[in-house]
Amino acid sequence: MRYLLGDERLHYFGVSYGTALGAVYAHLYPSHVGRLALEASVDPTEDLAEEQMSQAEAVQAAFDRFAVHCAAHIRDCPTGDGPEEAARRMARLADRLERNPAPAGAVGPWTPAYDVGDHLARGTDGWQPLAKALAALIDRNDGRPLDKGSDHTGSADPAAPPVDNGRAALTAITCADSSLRSDFDRLDRAAKRVKAASPVFGAAWSTGVYLCYDRPFGGERVTPPVNAEGADPILVVGGTGDPITPYSGAQHMARALGDGVGVLLTAEEEGHGTYPQNRCVVKAVDRYLRTGHTPAPGTVCRGDIS
Repeated sequence: MRYLLGDERLHYFGVSYGTALGAVYAHLYPSHVGRLALEASVDPTEDLAEEQMSQAEAVQAAFDRFAVHCAAHIRDCPTGDGPEEAARRMARLADRLERNPAPAGAVGPWTPAYDVGDHLARGTDGWQPLAKALAALIDRNDGRPLDKGSDHTGSADPAAPPVDNGRAALTAITCADSSLRSDFDRLDRAAKRVKAASPVFGAAWSTGVYLCYDRPFGGERVTPPVNAEGADPILVVGGTGDPITPYSGAQHMARALGDGVGVLLTAEEEGHGTYPQNRCVVKAVDRYLRTGHTPAPGTVCRGDIS
């Protein structure tokens, strides 16, 4: 793309997995790095199993903050008076759905935990809809509001083409990137740790450790190399309340890029990604992309969590 556009350097804005692409590019071609903004950064120091653990902990923490808000500000809050009661109610809900699945838009087995995570990824904008959707599910056994808008692929008709190839692409790309091919006993132990990390989301997230098991093709490496010594400064943005790519990943990415290269901008925000939701982040990222000037080290953008 850089060559075809006639640019001597790559100017790039990457989000989530896009941060891994940008960082690996910087590692491979540091002299071609222009202005790279990496937002909602993945953690380049974690393998696939460690990533599931971090995500389970982060999405649980986001749910706990939602439960506190719900108890204080939403009438007839479906999760009760706080995080502990919310966890108990979600456990009872999971048991009930195991016995009596709720109608939902999904095809095949439905795991509400992922849909709850989708709402939390929207930040505080997803909190009111999440409360209403959980109330419908808990009170009326109606999963459609919670499931609405979630990404489901596949069909009850095996001859029908899939809606899209998102999940297939996720598996293929993740397993091409990761060379981790643990034996089943080790994966079982990892899954138990992930399950224990979150009372609400652990069971669902624990299945992710098996994603590449027995994959017939080898992966590139356990974790991606991102050291970009000699590159111009790269801006890394991390949200302290991100439930999908935890804030610690942005911290690790900025350090792994190298001294004088990775510059961390912290946003005290809920949700997966902070651009363009946070005005301070927008101002800093736009200025960097236009001029190459990074924020001062230690800069913090205030937001929902401030």
